[in-house]
Amino acid sequence: MRSTEQDVQWSAVASDIGPLLLVATGTGLVSVIFHARPAVREKALGQLGARLGSAPVEAPPGSVRLAEPIRQFAAYFAGELRAFTLDLDWSLTSGFNREVLRELASGVPYGTVVGYGDLARRVGQPGAAQAVGAAMGSNPLPVVVPCHRVVESDGGLGGFGGGLETKRQLLALEGVLPQPLF
Repeated sequence: MRSTEQDVQWSAVASDIGPLLLVATGTGLVSVIFHARPAVREKALGQLGARLGSAPVEAPPGSVRLAEPIRQFAAYFAGELRAFTLDLDWSLTSGFNREVLRELASGVPYGTVVGYGDLARRVGQPGAAQAVGAAMGSNPLPVVVPCHRVVESDGGLGGFGGGLETKRQLLALEGVLPQPLF
């Protein structure tokens, strides 16, 4: 029998940007998946199980492992939380990508944005803007590690794994963009 520290638990939660799949290990939150309707959720859980070496199980009600992430996401979408203070499991990223994502998490606060090139310079790799874009695309912890705050130097939104409308909504929530009219 596996130790509960190795168990991977998940919970699907409602949010202003659609259902989110939150996945945690004994180390911390390991993955956030957008648009987590049943088909997306099942595919993501299968992929995560293969990558983490343990099939994720649905968290029991009141799961200690996911209670705080669920609480903080609700507070964020209610406009009451500006900085996540969760234990994170960085095991799904490494090397340059991890370095960029850690800089993003610690150095780009709520309500601000940074350019891809600026973020590349911050990690000592000027000229690696495209690689920063790839790091954003591989971010296993969107919203918590705020890749929605990375934009093009000319003011364009750039890409976003959750879709541009989701990026617009997150930036509007943080006051960077005006709230949509409808």
